Parts: sequence; C-alpha cells; structure tokens
Amino acid sequence: MIRQCLPRTIADTRRARSGFTLIELVVALTILSILAAAAIPYAELTITRSKELELRRSLREVRTAIDRLHEDWETGKISKLGGGISDDGYPRTLQVLLEGAESGDAKGGKRKYLRRIPEDPYGEPGKPPAEQWAMRGYQDEPDGLSWNGRDVYDVRSRSDRTAIDGTRYRDW
Repeated sequence: MIRQCLPRTIADTRRARSGFTLIELVVALTILSILAAAAIPYAELTITRSKELELRRSLREVRTAIDRLHEDWETGKISKLGGGISDDGYPRTLQVLLEGAESGDAKGGKRKYLRRIPEDPYGEPGKPPAEQWAMRGYQDEPDGLSWNGRDVYDVRSRSDRTAIDGTRYRDW
C-alpha cells in the first residue's frame, strides 16, 4: 500500500504546534520575576509610610491633649488642687487624660481630653496603649531616657527602628 502525501493546511500546522515552548515559558517567568522584584519593596514602603503616618497622628493627638490640659490648668478651667495633676500643671499619667481632671468652676464635673489613648504602631503588641509609650516628665532631661514618674510632659515611641528619613522613631 502506497501512502499518499496529502498537502497540509495551515490549520493542521497550527494544531500540531499548539502550546508554549520552553523558551517562551522561561521568558514569561523572567518577566514576572522582574515585576515581582519591583513590586515587593514598593509594597513594603507603602506599609511603612502608613505606619509612620499613624505614629505621627497618635503623637499629635496625645501631645495636643497634654497641652490642652496644661493650658486649662494655667487659665483656671481645671482645679489646681486636683489629684491627677502635678504641681507643674501636667497630668500624672496618661490615664488622667481619659478620666478627666476636676473642673475649676462651681458646677464641678470633669474635663476630659482623650476618648482613648492611641496605640503606638511600633509598640509591643498585647500591651495596653498607655504602657506602649515612653514618657518624659517636666523635670526630666530633654534627651533623658528615664521618666521621673511625677508627671507626663511629653510622649514618644519606644521603638529603636529607623524611619524612612533616617531618624529613629523614638526621637520623633
């Protein structure tokens, strides 16, 4: 029996070669790995920026509350004899900002400065927010790392990590 050679059509040729070659797969994987290598650091940078923004907001919120309490103490809006306020007019703890300070007017009551103590995004997970912050008292040294325990003049992060701009979070 003699075999006849039939001419192949273009459709038959394509059907016989369908699929990807090894080179095409390698090229596609190389392109995907290059894209992934560029995307991962960008995603990490975005996460770091959002945490830094949250840290700035939290610091601003607590520091503004401390400043408002001190201003109210100076102007007589809160009692100068209140138990939660130091002789220098600053809260003894961050909890005073939540619970409030005795009002200095005849009506009485308390003036509250925070609804909640914000968390430090770089703080220890599981710790209460009030214990996540490093505090500095009015009588403490500006660069000192210890807190006198008499009042809260300022707060900062306890984190030793370095920010995107090269500073340390604890120096903010």
